[in-house]
Amino acid sequence: MGDGSRNSSGNNNNNRRPAWLQQYDLVGKIGEGTYGLVFLARSKLQSNRGIRIAIKKFKQSKDGDGVSPTAIREIMLLRELSHENVVKLVNVHINHLDMSLYLAFDYAEHDLYEIIRHHREKLTHNINQYTVKSLLWQLLNGLNYLHNNWIIHRDLKPSNILVMGDGEEQGVVKIADFGLARIYQAPLKPLSDNGVVVTIWYRAPELLLGARHYTSAVDMWAVGCIFAELLTLKPLFQGVEVKVAPNPFQLDQLDKIFKVLGHPTPEKWPTLVNLPHWHTNKQHIQGHKYENMGLHNVVHLPHKSPAYDLLSKMLEYDPRRRISAAQALEHEYFRMDPLPGRNALVPSQPGEKVISYPARPVDTSTDFDGTNTAQTSQVSSGIAVSGSVTAGAVAAVRPLPPSMQMVSMQRMQNTNMASLNFGAQASMAGTNPNLPLHRGPQQAHQQVRRKEPSTGFQNTGYQPPQPKRRF
Repeated sequence: MGDGSRNSSGNNNNNRRPAWLQQYDLVGKIGEGTYGLVFLARSKLQSNRGIRIAIKKFKQSKDGDGVSPTAIREIMLLRELSHENVVKLVNVHINHLDMSLYLAFDYAEHDLYEIIRHHREKLTHNINQYTVKSLLWQLLNGLNYLHNNWIIHRDLKPSNILVMGDGEEQGVVKIADFGLARIYQAPLKPLSDNGVVVTIWYRAPELLLGARHYTSAVDMWAVGCIFAELLTLKPLFQGVEVKVAPNPFQLDQLDKIFKVLGHPTPEKWPTLVNLPHWHTNKQHIQGHKYENMGLHNVVHLPHKSPAYDLLSKMLEYDPRRRISAAQALEHEYFRMDPLPGRNALVPSQPGEKVISYPARPVDTSTDFDGTNTAQTSQVSSGIAVSGSVTAGAVAAVRPLPPSMQMVSMQRMQNTNMASLNFGAQASMAGTNPNLPLHRGPQQAHQQVRRKEPSTGFQNTGYQPPQPKRRF
């Protein structure tokens, strides 16, 4: 595989495969992005034979001098994280020939991008309130865990929010793709030095205006954009990205935000005057006045409804006033019927039809090393990757006829492989797998960041005191 060698004998191929590859039967490629490829495989180990695994292959670093720094960052974070609403890293394998890394994840059959697209293009009706509320609550629950442990995700978008399919964790949300995530406790240099973060449609205004220092509030803006997209089935701020230079000024994206939320002012956002683009682009920013068309008119929510109140607090211009994940979990919206539940995909009403969301196609023509085989075909996997590729997410998915069968491929031949076993984080079972963390109104913004010896990160979760949640 890694050295590109091939052998015409299938039996010889199997004998030459490195030990770690013999743990899997490759089905095919299910995604591709800036950082590499994502494959679907089945485990051959006796303990979990037949279980489907997502294997994410990272390309070499841009300098060609070793392992991708993005891969290292993702591994170092994920090996320490353990939370029901965060994707689980199962194993890590390395190819010493080209220093490419292979990360093995548990599968999730769906993601929010595909769920939204299915409702918009196939069902032509909105997602029911129970599902929206359950998806949002679990997303906030996982994000609260990350922020409690000083981690900013920095690339939250629908394609990076996975939802488990059939099984014990059906309908459970998993935050995935930590390639841009950072630990932000007392940073040695401005986080803006890390380059562009957050896909542009979900990028917070302070980032668009050139802030050099920012906080976990950028994640909450992205959650607000996702919340609005779950309600309307289309992106809230769909600007055109400028890519002519590193970190260019994104006027069109700001224009889309200002047209919905109105023009920001120093009175409502005092630190606005300190942001670079506020001064350097006076003609476009300060000189152009916007009328507030009303967020409630765009998302079609009553102005005084709890849903609108929560959304508007997530989309607060001033990051210091923007609601936190912990505060959002306490919001009245989650205490009203329908109450959120652990399985977001169950029908919201008795007798309601279960929605069957499409499966990802599998490209069986691509081997683990990314090369094409002689045979080219696609089959429906019935599953989506957990831990999708960062930039661009996984390519658009189009379900194939159900009569087509899955094809298993075994063409991995490189013997110069080694496995790095960081161990699998145990899946957390039960209604609330984390230590209950009940905060009063005066303490909602406070965070506990004590590390536990076993994992390195505190396993704090959050659950509003509501006895009738659907689990």
